Amino acid sequence: MTATSQTASTTTAIARLVQHSEIALAVGVVIIIAVMIIPLPTLVLDMLLAVNIAVAITILLVSMYVSEPLQFSVFPSLLLIVTLFRLGLNVAAARLILLQADAGQLVEAFGQFVVGGNYVVGLVVFVILLVIQFVVITNGAGRVAEVAARFTLDAMPGKQMSIDADLNAGLITEEEARLRRRLISMEAEFYGAMDGASKFVKGDVLAAVLILIVDVIGGFGVGVLLQGFSLQEALSRYVLLTVGAGLVTQIPALLISTAMGIIVTRTASESDMSRAIVEQTVGMPRVLTMVGGLLLAFGLVPGMPSLPFLTLGVVTVLMAQWLKQPDQEAELAPAGDAPAAPAGQRPREESPEDVANLLRVDPLGLGVGYTLIPLVDREREGNLLDRIAAVRRQIAQELGFIIPRVRIRDNLHLPPQTYVIRLRGEEVARGKLMTNQYLAMGAMPADENASDGLEGISVTEPAFGLPALWVSEDDKEKAELMGYTVVDPLSVLSTHLTEVIKAHAAELLSRQDVRNMLDRLREESPALVDDLIPNLLTVGEVQRILQNLLMERVSVLDLPAILDSVAYYAKDIKDPDTLSEYARQALARSLCNRYKAEDNLLHVITLSPSLEQAMSEALQSTDQAMALNLQPGIAQRFLESLGGEAEKLAAQGHQPVVLCPARIRLPLRRLVARVMPHIIIMAYNEVVPETNVYTEGIVEID
Repeated sequence: MTATSQTASTTTAIARLVQHSEIALAVGVVIIIAVMIIPLPTLVLDMLLAVNIAVAITILLVSMYVSEPLQFSVFPSLLLIVTLFRLGLNVAAARLILLQADAGQLVEAFGQFVVGGNYVVGLVVFVILLVIQFVVITNGAGRVAEVAARFTLDAMPGKQMSIDADLNAGLITEEEARLRRRLISMEAEFYGAMDGASKFVKGDVLAAVLILIVDVIGGFGVGVLLQGFSLQEALSRYVLLTVGAGLVTQIPALLISTAMGIIVTRTASESDMSRAIVEQTVGMPRVLTMVGGLLLAFGLVPGMPSLPFLTLGVVTVLMAQWLKQPDQEAELAPAGDAPAAPAGQRPREESPEDVANLLRVDPLGLGVGYTLIPLVDREREGNLLDRIAAVRRQIAQELGFIIPRVRIRDNLHLPPQTYVIRLRGEEVARGKLMTNQYLAMGAMPADENASDGLEGISVTEPAFGLPALWVSEDDKEKAELMGYTVVDPLSVLSTHLTEVIKAHAAELLSRQDVRNMLDRLREESPALVDDLIPNLLTVGEVQRILQNLLMERVSVLDLPAILDSVAYYAKDIKDPDTLSEYARQALARSLCNRYKAEDNLLHVITLSPSLEQAMSEALQSTDQAMALNLQPGIAQRFLESLGGEAEKLAAQGHQPVVLCPARIRLPLRRLVARVMPHIIIMAYNEVVPETNVYTEGIVEID
C-alpha cells in the first residue's frame, strides 16, 4: 500500500468517525453522569480507569505533536469533559472502597506496587503530585493563558488592520482575508477559554484533596465501627485503597495538566514540539562541546562520582563532533555547489520571494498614527475600511476606472493624530484628526478665538483649505445651528483621500489597468478594440490619451465613445495630445452637463478677440507639445486678470470655466494649471448646441 492510499484510507476512517461523533459524545456524557450515580462492578471500574489513563496519554501526545495551538482548539471543552469523567471515577471508586473495601485490581495495584504497600509513603507521594500539579503546572499554565488572552485581544486591531491592508493592496483575496480574520478571532477565543479552563484543573485538585480526606475518615469509620477492624487494620486497608484510587486518577490529571501547559506555551512553528526542541537546543555543536568539557571536568573533581559525569561528558562531546560533520562536508564542497545547512539549524538566507516583497511599491498608501488605529477596526460601525471601499466605488463611477487598493499601515514615526497619504511610496498629502471631536467648517469670524461663541481648535480643512474648528460632541449641535458644516473625522479623511486621488488619477492609471479596461470592452465591442489595438495605436498610447483626460478630471467612463473618436483620427494622427482633444469633443455633452449650474446655464469667462489673436500668434511647437510663447509681463497680467474674473464667478457659486478656441485650449490649460489648477478650460467646439452659455466676464489686457 502506497503512502497516498494510506492517507486516503485514514481520511476516510476519520470521516466515518466524525459522522457518528455527535451520538458518541452524547452517550459519553450520559455514561459519565451514570458512573457518579450507579454502583459499578470492580471489573467495569478497572476498564474505565484504564480508559482514563489512555485518554490522558493521548491528549498529552497530541499536544506535543501540534505545530500551533489552534490545531487543538477543542482542548478547553475536552478538558471539561475529561475532568468530569475523572471526578465520576473518583466517586465510583470511593463508593466501592466504603461499601466493599475493594475498588478493583488497578486501584490495588497502584496501592501495592507504586507505593510499596505503605500508606504513609502513598500519602506523601499523593501530596507531592498534588503540589506539582496545582502549584507548578496549573498555576503557570493559567498565568500564561491569561497573559496570552490579554495580549491576543490587544493585538487584534493591529492584526485586522494588517489583513485589510494586504487585502487593499491585492496581496490576498477576500476569501483569504476572511479566513485570516476568523483565525484571529479563534485565537482570541481559544486563549480566553484556556484561561477559564485552568480553573477546572484547580478545582479538580481541590476536589481530589477533599475526596481523599472524606475517604480516609469514612473508611476509618466504616472499618472500625461496621467491619470490626482494628485501628491499624482500618488505616492499612482503607487508607491504602484511597491512596491507590487517588494515584490512579491524579496521574492522568497530571498528564492533562502538562498537556495544558504545553498547549498554552506553544508558539506557531513548522514542526512538532520534539523536532523543534532538538533543532533549537541540540542543534548547536559548539554549545554541546562546551557542555561535554564541563561534565568531564566535574568527573575529575575529587569526591565527585566519576562514572556518570565522565560517561555523559564523552557522549556529549562525541555527539557534538557528529553534528559538526555536515559543516565540514559543506566547507569541502566544490565552489559551484550550494553548501548544505548544518544539522539542526535552519538556513539564514531569505528566499527570493521574501526579498522581492521588499521591492514592492504600493501605488496608493495611507499611513496613520497610533491613536488613529481604532478607526480601522472592522468591528467599528462605519470604519475607515468601509469608507475607503466607498471612495473606490465613487471614483470608479465618477472617473471610470478602478483605482488600486489602498494599503493602510500604522506608522509609529508619525505624530499620534496624523495621517499621511502616499503615492507610489512618496508623501503627497497629510492631515490631522481629533478622533473624539467633529470638524465644523464655515466662514470664520475675524477674531478666530471668538468663533461666534463656539469653542474649539482652529485649523485648516485639509481637502479644500477651508477655515475650520475641531469641536466637541457637546458643541456639535450648536455649530450646526450656527450654520457650520459639521463632519466626523472619518469623513474628513475620506474626503481628503478622494480629492488626492482625483488630483493624481492620471498617475494611478497604469498600463495594466488600461489593458484590463480594453479586455472588458472587447467582450461588448470586439470590432472597436480589435480595429484600434494594435493596428492604429498601442496600449501605451491609449493610456497616454486617457491620462490626459484624467489630468483635467474628465471621466473615462464612456470608453467606447472615446475610442471611437480616437480611432477615426488615429489613421492620420499619432500624437496622443491631439487625439485627447478629439476625445474631449466626443465627450462634449458630458462636459457641459458637468459644469452647468443649477439654473441650467453654463456660466463662462471668455477672452477678448485681441487676446485670442495674440495667443494664436504666440503658439510655438516644441519637441514635446504646443506651448504659448508669451512674454513674461503679458503672461503675468493675463493670469492676474483671469484670476480676478474667476474669483467673481466663484463668489456667485459657479465653477470657473474659460471658453476659448480649440487651437489654443490645450496650451492655455497648461499655462493656467500651474497657478490656478481649479479653473476649467473648454473649447468652443466642446459646447453642444442645446447648452445655454452665459458670459460672466471677459479677460483682456493691453
